[in-house]
Amino acid sequence: MTGNASRELRNVKQLQHIESPDDLKELTIKQLEEVCDDLREFIIEQLSCNPGHFGSSLGTVELTVALHYLYNTPYDRLVWDVGHQAYSHKILTGRRNRFHTNRKLGGLSGFTNPEESEYDSFIAGHAS
Repeated sequence: MTGNASRELRNVKQLQHIESPDDLKELTIKQLEEVCDDLREFIIEQLSCNPGHFGSSLGTVELTVALHYLYNTPYDRLVWDVGHQAYSHKILTGRRNRFHTNRKLGGLSGFTNPEESEYDSFIAGHAS
């Protein structure tokens, strides 16, 4: 694994086709389960190269997929308690290819941020 893991989408059958939450709405329940598996694998790969919060980010995978599948985001607003709960959200909302820059200077914010994405309602983080 290199430091640029986001470019190496190994064994992520469904995730590589998701560019926005609208893409989720075209999938079957079985495919949504595969997206969840892919997200967990992708987050683990990313955090092995760029340390972050495993528990809270992995704990919200199914919730994030379900919310984006059911609601009309970004028009229906999602609220995240802290940024590291929103890693799946960031990946599903067009930031997967830049996720390797998460929490790095000049990269993606560690928090949700409306300046970064229309899918982020406000800056969420206990350190903001």
